Amino acid sequence: MSDAALIDRFLEMMAAERGASRNTLAAYRRDLEQAAGLVRGALADADAAALRGLMAEYAALAASSAARKLSALRQFFAFLLDEGERADNPALDIARPATRRPLPRILTHADVESLFAVAAAEAAGEGAATPRIRMLLLLELLYGSGLRASELVSLPRRAVAGTREYLIVRGKGDKERLVPLSERARDAIGRWLPLLTDASPWLFPSGKAHVSRVRLFQMLRDLAARAGIDPAAISPHVLRHAFATHLLEGGADLRALQLMLGHADIATTEIYTHVDSRRLVELVNRRHPLARMETGRAVPDVDLAAPSA
Repeated sequence: MSDAALIDRFLEMMAAERGASRNTLAAYRRDLEQAAGLVRGALADADAAALRGLMAEYAALAASSAARKLSALRQFFAFLLDEGERADNPALDIARPATRRPLPRILTHADVESLFAVAAAEAAGEGAATPRIRMLLLLELLYGSGLRASELVSLPRRAVAGTREYLIVRGKGDKERLVPLSERARDAIGRWLPLLTDASPWLFPSGKAHVSRVRLFQMLRDLAARAGIDPAAISPHVLRHAFATHLLEGGADLRALQLMLGHADIATTEIYTHVDSRRLVELVNRRHPLARMETGRAVPDVDLAAPSA
């Protein structure tokens, strides 16, 4: 398959699974098409040496620009690995330019509660429409188990067989991991399974295959709109971030969180410690005695259980 076709498929995934904005998608397209024009041969076949040469071409750029181009390459090759187009990700061997890593976008507890309130209300009762029951289960697994969009939509029906309190998920690099199932998720599964036909091997069938990542993204944004939340702020990946951040706020162990998220490197998981640190800064600014002295007035108490904005 040509580089152009693979780039198109990659950008479709970025829009569906990551909720990438139009500007981000355009920037990634420019970066990848530029890279394809600079390397010898097909970009999809490039090795680590070719990518190092490519990054040398970017040496004169600002660190943030070079880092973005490397990020595009890493995610592109990770996508090729996930899709079986490659057996490795050569971009992982390339040193990243020193920049400050941006914090992931997250939802507040109130946002999540609003999503679940609408989804549960729409799926309530024996006469609830099948798509509404499916949406509730998708939401439970996205936020309650922290699955990636691609992992969720491609779950086989046998993944939830029996009374197990966990899923066996095949994630990035074809690696399997255990993912916990909450009681709420198991209840939703109990309502969903009787609605499936015996012919489908998928937990979320659609046509001859399963629900696509693009469709999942659309359904989630439609739900957000009905819940009074800006649809542009919602994506499957944002819910995965919320799952991780809220668990960490509740005292979850970082190593356990790494295993649940399926991160190969705990450094990837450690980004959530920085997300949580924003609450600590806000707490000091609002509760420290010097804050009261500066303003000359009492400062309202901060609810330690409340999420950061």
